[in-house]
Amino acid sequence: MATPDFIVELRKLVGHGPLWLMGVTGVVVDEAGRILLHRRADNGEWSTPGGILEPGEQPATALVREILEETGVHAEPLWVSSVVTEPPFSYANGDQVQYLDIAFRCRPVGGEPRADGDESLEVRWFPIDGMPPLPRHIHARVQRALASDGGAWFVGR
Repeated sequence: MATPDFIVELRKLVGHGPLWLMGVTGVVVDEAGRILLHRRADNGEWSTPGGILEPGEQPATALVREILEETGVHAEPLWVSSVVTEPPFSYANGDQVQYLDIAFRCRPVGGEPRADGDESLEVRWFPIDGMPPLPRHIHARVQRALASDGGAWFVGR
């Protein structure tokens, strides 16, 4: 998985120390009620598409880019479904991060699911009752997006 250049530059200064990063996630739901998931190349787990905002990039713009890069599907963000600070964690190389994740409910508007071979090993539509095992935080994002009717979920609500 390609690390954005600005993070590579920051890592030269802070080493493996904690970085606070902004992430975006897309819960893409088609007309049949299926969820778009991709199997990540870095850990082999199924996940919703998403990624890290580049400096100065708008969240919805970043999300559209990430969904297309990872899945081949053109998506339209409909609304913010959750804003959550995820727990800190470390990557296998020792880099420490903590994300503020902005999740959007989206709909597909074109393209065909395909794995890019870099970030995605597989891309598929899944019925809600037939999703593969997902990491707990990804499952929670999906559930919040499905329950959302246009209003965002956040801690304290």
